[in-house]
Amino acid sequence: MAEASSTPLSLVQAVYARLPGRTALVRSRLGRPLTYAEKVLGNHLRDAAGTDLSARPYADFDPDRVALQDALAQIVAIQFMTAGLDDVVLPTTVHCDHLIQAKVGARSDLRAALDANLEVYDFLASVCAKFGIGFWEPGSGIIHQVVLENYAFPGGMMIGTDSHTPNAGGAGMIAIGVGGGDAIDAMTGQAFNLRWPKLIGVRLTGSLSGWSAPKDVILEVARLLSVKGGTGSIVEYFGPGCSTISATGKATICNMGAEVGATTSVFAYDATIGDYLRATRRADLAAAADAVAGDLRADHDVELDPGRFYDRVLEIDLSTLAPLVNGPDTPDLAHRVDEIGAWAKASAIPCELSAALIGSCTNSSYEDISRAASIARQAAAFGLRARTKLFISPGSEQIRATIERDGLLSDLEAIGGVVLANACGPCIGQWDRSGLEPGAPNTIINSFNRNFPRRNDGNLDTKAFLASPEMVIAYALAGTLDFDPLTDSLTSGTGEAVRLEPPVGLELPAAGFARGEAGFRPPPLERAHVTVSISPTSDRLQRLAPFAAWPGTDYVALPVLLKAAGKCTTDHISAAGVWLRYRGHLENISGNLFLGVTNAFSGETGQGRDPLDGETRPFPEIARRLSQAGVAWCAVGGENYGEGSSREHAAMEPRYRGGVAILAKSFARIHETNLKKQGILPLTFVEPSTYDLIEERDRISLLDLSSLAPEVPVRCQIVRPDGATVDFACAHTFSAEQIEWFAAGSALNVIRLRHGASGAAGQVPSGEAPVAGSVPAVRPSS
Repeated sequence: MAEASSTPLSLVQAVYARLPGRTALVRSRLGRPLTYAEKVLGNHLRDAAGTDLSARPYADFDPDRVALQDALAQIVAIQFMTAGLDDVVLPTTVHCDHLIQAKVGARSDLRAALDANLEVYDFLASVCAKFGIGFWEPGSGIIHQVVLENYAFPGGMMIGTDSHTPNAGGAGMIAIGVGGGDAIDAMTGQAFNLRWPKLIGVRLTGSLSGWSAPKDVILEVARLLSVKGGTGSIVEYFGPGCSTISATGKATICNMGAEVGATTSVFAYDATIGDYLRATRRADLAAAADAVAGDLRADHDVELDPGRFYDRVLEIDLSTLAPLVNGPDTPDLAHRVDEIGAWAKASAIPCELSAALIGSCTNSSYEDISRAASIARQAAAFGLRARTKLFISPGSEQIRATIERDGLLSDLEAIGGVVLANACGPCIGQWDRSGLEPGAPNTIINSFNRNFPRRNDGNLDTKAFLASPEMVIAYALAGTLDFDPLTDSLTSGTGEAVRLEPPVGLELPAAGFARGEAGFRPPPLERAHVTVSISPTSDRLQRLAPFAAWPGTDYVALPVLLKAAGKCTTDHISAAGVWLRYRGHLENISGNLFLGVTNAFSGETGQGRDPLDGETRPFPEIARRLSQAGVAWCAVGGENYGEGSSREHAAMEPRYRGGVAILAKSFARIHETNLKKQGILPLTFVEPSTYDLIEERDRISLLDLSSLAPEVPVRCQIVRPDGATVDFACAHTFSAEQIEWFAAGSALNVIRLRHGASGAAGQVPSGEAPVAGSVPAVRPSS
């Protein structure tokens, strides 16, 4: 099946054809009614009849498609080229959204990105053409918004190399964020292996009104669950309140489910999702979903007695839900708008705003922008302008073209808004920020999804808060957090005290969506002539050699490269921002390894004691020196280690530099899997207090590894400098198949063996130009 710009009806019909029978089978095997998530999971089991469903097993699934964003697609492509296949087995797309840096405005920023990243874009375009992958050009939009508009469908299952892939849950799809290893599995026809998730049910009643928005639902869920409360779980929304929220509002809620650690989040199919499918030119998919609607929702008994079927149930009354502002530094720290100003003052956080930003994959729907624009129109009528810098990031070219046609962009520009490219931009640190002294304490507010320190602009002292787009506009007009948009007044251009009325907007554009400029490039039907090249002198792309297999011995007296204090996210382990440039070059990007991590022994960031000579050096340099000396090492972390992005580099860099194990109190799901895929042992302390026992000059031994088996703890020792030892145990979540990954050196090595690939990994043509005219180069449109 040639990859197209939208999900073909035939694929959807095939999924729905087996849905009733699979649902009946799983219901019979479990002996009870099913939640909606269980129906979708059951319908995608590789072996629905034989998989043990009794006690949260690891299970093999067959997703319907794969989506790759360009930053991670580079390393995925470089690895996939070594797998021994001529084509991807599963429908796959690449979306160029991460490498566009926000600086001046949409058009000039896009031109600059095309110039700066041309080698990478042309490489990805040629890989897509060679292996049958759909290619969405720079400027087409953010992966999650493009997927929602074109590929997501109720009852489907997809995986994507970005932690916010669950955005598609707004259209009723089980969409799971993964690292590159899981994506390669699916692309090569291997099963997607996942521990059967727990289920968290969120019952919604009432309806939103006034200033409250879908964003406030997930900000409240983050408050209730914390950043790790959803780990290992699917969050399923149900109840009468669901039908009052638009499909794009549902997508906002599902998108940010990543911030509570959830495997994914999902809403069942309803009329709002059908309306969205029809509005985005997919009436045939809506009709197909209507025909099986009974199986695209939870069984009736589930809603009558949810406590029987969900591991945990939360209740949220939308009618009483107040607008929230979450932050800084973590997305689960929630504040009511009537208290945020006083809280910031008491916490010595600047109330004055240095920037306000709306849009991104989380909140750039037509409904979001129309509600934000309604506030902007009021402000313009009062003679008001934003009192801080205001930026707008459209989620896709379709959204940009539609809000421009309908005058919504001009409403925002009238109060000082600057429109950025249809790309991730400041949300992921791609922000060339001007007018701010490095290290200057400052406060920003945005409608993005993540607010870790350094996340948006690389500045540790930027305090970022999260809110709905309309609330961000209100705060931009006030210029300060010390303002309650629901009750406080602003001073108009004529000196009068004026109040903002609650926002109003439309779920869908009355005139339909404008298409904008086409940005999809299908793979050619004939691909034998397409050549993929990597220059041996490139500093952006690098061929890979396979990681060495486990030698079959214990790891004895491993030096501890670092012990992380506090939050240790993938941003801390492998920063984005300027480092995105090297996502296709493992050696160069390893120059950022652990640079953002706080050293538990010294309190310093990004540096520690070199175990080879005792000198203090940056962590990347220590790792490089250990690797060059042939010394394997380990690292130690705290709770929810690897929280945040699906960033595979945060696992590949330690492996590349000789890391063999990470010991932590707990792991974020995606990062734990990424470590396993790359042949690293992610181990959790059976007694969390063991973390406190490890000292700077200690070494760690991991023993009896030849007996590594599912559910069996690993025997470990702390080895003191004087030779004394402290015994402790670590748990792990390896399945039998995952132990095979470890033994082979990586999951990719297993795939290569299965497909008969020969030669060193990464042996692709180098220094050769692609065949003239075979793959059109990526160029600016104007």
